[in-house]
Amino acid sequence: MSSPSSLDELIDALRALPGVGPKSAQRIAYHLLQRDQRGAGRLARALGHALDVLRHCERCNTFAETAICQRCANPQRDSSLLCVVEMPADLAMMEQTHAYNGLYYVLMGRLSPLDGIGPRELKLDKLLARAADSAVREVILATNFTNEGEATAHMIAELLGARGVAVSRLSRGVPVGGELEHTDTGTIAQALVERRAV
Repeated sequence: MSSPSSLDELIDALRALPGVGPKSAQRIAYHLLQRDQRGAGRLARALGHALDVLRHCERCNTFAETAICQRCANPQRDSSLLCVVEMPADLAMMEQTHAYNGLYYVLMGRLSPLDGIGPRELKLDKLLARAADSAVREVILATNFTNEGEATAHMIAELLGARGVAVSRLSRGVPVGGELEHTDTGTIAQALVERRAV
């Protein structure tokens, strides 16, 4: 006897989460349905609400509930510095270091030709327009130290360098192959302090 189609659909939907395979998705589905229906309802409502209200900030491209996020609208931030990160989780890690008070641009990914992600998919033209703001004095590339992150940083550095924008890169304090989301804040803070020109 096969599972109800709604259960199969739930299990399949859970597999969209990073690191969740078929067995984990099945365990999560059974747990939510059998042991934590209140949590499942809360999760469904929170996800639905987030999908309804979240958009991309017009300036930094991170998730926001307004056209311009609170960070970009904050006059206390240093508008002469623009830090480029891959994902909102990387921005959150940078903020936790308390070593940076500039603004951000979130790529929402990284170059990955094998996955069909090129400059157009990352909307690098929007980044270039943002970096061309006369207030921006330096662009700090804080992409991950993976092959894709390095390729992304290299391409952005070439594009910005051709426009005369000062570009720096996080120091190698972040482990090679490491991702900001999984790096301790002390290491990120040191890498930020010791960033180098590209």
